[in-house]
Amino acid sequence: MDKQQKIGLVLIFLVLIGFSFWNTPSKEEVEAYKKAQDSVAAVEKQKQLAEKKRLASLRVADSVVKADPEAAKSKYGDFYSALVGENSDVVLENNLVKVVIPTKGGVPSNVTLKQYTTYEKQPLVLFDSKTQRFNVELPAVNGVLNTEDLFFTPSNVTPSSVTMTARAGDGFISFDYKLPADSYMLNFDITTNNLKSSLRSNETTRLLWNAKIARKEKSSTFESRYAELGYKFFGENTVDNLSATGNDEETVSNLHWVAFKDQYFSTVLIADGGGRIAKANLKSVDETNGDQHRADFIKSYSADVELAFNATENQVSKFRFFYGPNKYKLLCSYDDENKGDEVLKLNKLIPLGWAIFRWVNQLIVIPLFNMLENFISNYGLLIFVLTVIIKLILFPFSYKSYVSTAKMRVLKPEIERRQSEIPAENTMERQQVSMQVYQKAGVNPMGGCLPMLLSMPILIAMFTFFPTAIELRGHSFLWADDLSAYDSILDFGFNIPFYGDHVSLFCLLMTVVNVIYTKFNMQMTDTGAQQQMPMMKYMMYFMPVMFLFIFNDYASGLTYYYFVSLLITIVQTVAMRYTIDDEKLLQKINEKAEKNKTSNKKGWMQRLAEMQEEQKKMLEQQRKNNK
Repeated sequence: MDKQQKIGLVLIFLVLIGFSFWNTPSKEEVEAYKKAQDSVAAVEKQKQLAEKKRLASLRVADSVVKADPEAAKSKYGDFYSALVGENSDVVLENNLVKVVIPTKGGVPSNVTLKQYTTYEKQPLVLFDSKTQRFNVELPAVNGVLNTEDLFFTPSNVTPSSVTMTARAGDGFISFDYKLPADSYMLNFDITTNNLKSSLRSNETTRLLWNAKIARKEKSSTFESRYAELGYKFFGENTVDNLSATGNDEETVSNLHWVAFKDQYFSTVLIADGGGRIAKANLKSVDETNGDQHRADFIKSYSADVELAFNATENQVSKFRFFYGPNKYKLLCSYDDENKGDEVLKLNKLIPLGWAIFRWVNQLIVIPLFNMLENFISNYGLLIFVLTVIIKLILFPFSYKSYVSTAKMRVLKPEIERRQSEIPAENTMERQQVSMQVYQKAGVNPMGGCLPMLLSMPILIAMFTFFPTAIELRGHSFLWADDLSAYDSILDFGFNIPFYGDHVSLFCLLMTVVNVIYTKFNMQMTDTGAQQQMPMMKYMMYFMPVMFLFIFNDYASGLTYYYFVSLLITIVQTVAMRYTIDDEKLLQKINEKAEKNKTSNKKGWMQRLAEMQEEQKKMLEQQRKNNK
């Protein structure tokens, strides 16, 4: 290599080194490049994940299709092309409900009530894809076709409506959904078109609906007691239920709707537009496995429904879903424009008692409660005011009952004086003496019971109202964090048979006040019956103690109501005791007795005395005949 070549190589080497230094990026440029590379890698990773998800959703519904495509085509006919697709979700929502509808299956897979939460303050999900199955079973040419296996194509998508369509050649089946604003009702129409070549004609189309009801309330024992599968016959006003205790199953026909219900919320499938559910096999299963305190699920329901339409005909079958709270006023509102056979009677999902007790709740208690809601926002205070009003309504009955008992009390010395002249073994004669005194004074011994019996419908109506009043749910008062659940002040961590695993303070206070009232009432209204029947005294104490065990799991709103009601009753009794003068009352009784002497009209007591006299004569005659 000559001198010139060496110089040339050195110059080239120097140029390369200089160029290298010249093009070396700065520290800032290196960091920017690294960030760019990381971003590209992240995007690529997202693309890979999306592709994996897409490939996972591009699944064939039936394994037969993978194993033997020709057999699958033969089985599913023109619906074969709808067995493969890409799954995605369509969301419909308003300010009350959020409904998620996947393209796989085309039916709601998740429903969330936006204005409610569980007792753990989690979003209240009525059901999701893991807890519900809703499938329309179609009679395919060579088998059974399940719509849950089909991929539907969404169209006409808005925030409140969508049409989900699965095609079969030139025909199709579609599910049309519309969610009105401010409504818990979701319109659901099933449309079939040009499916004669894809389905068997004159075959039954079935709808399979299964759901597991998750625990949502603090007291799962109480929640399970009010969870029922309900149904209403078309054209009738009555609503029936499967048993809420244990397992139950029944097959019924000609239904208007079927409801999967828990204590405060329901999912209802309604046949709309004059349609009906031809036949349904309904089943309810207890999911608590005997441990209602720790169960995640309380019930599982299933409805195997035969739809009253032929899928091979071009037609639209109208349905509605109700996803919402069991709120009386709300459920009644859905019948504002319905008449005749179209009346839904969804309000009967709420167990307000049978016959007269339900009428009292519907005509008195609920309207009064709703009226007070307009003025009182604190539900503890509302219950107090409601209790005062109820006690005022019942006061005339309480007063009449007390006066009747007071009459018997002031007559007690006279009865004891006359009975002392009769040997103790002559029970019948001693009883007749009592009746004669009452007859002469014009006092009815049953007068104290009858007014209280007339007040019983309201008392029992209140007992059925509080555990079903969703308005109380989640509202706190004093130490009770939820008036619709028990107010525990001490959790044991274990279960005591017949009592529970906690101490409910309102229940405890109710029991204590009830015992005090019982003792106080027996002293204030003593008529001598306690001496004649000593066991009666102990029975009077037995019932308040039993209430401690019965009501420990009940809604604190109910036990608080009874607690306040008993306190008011004690105040009323004391007031009546010191405003009714026994001497003046006895004087009035004697004056009335004098008037009765000159009256020919027979009173109830006189007729009863005559009946007893006749009975005595019959017994004496029977003794003579036996001799």
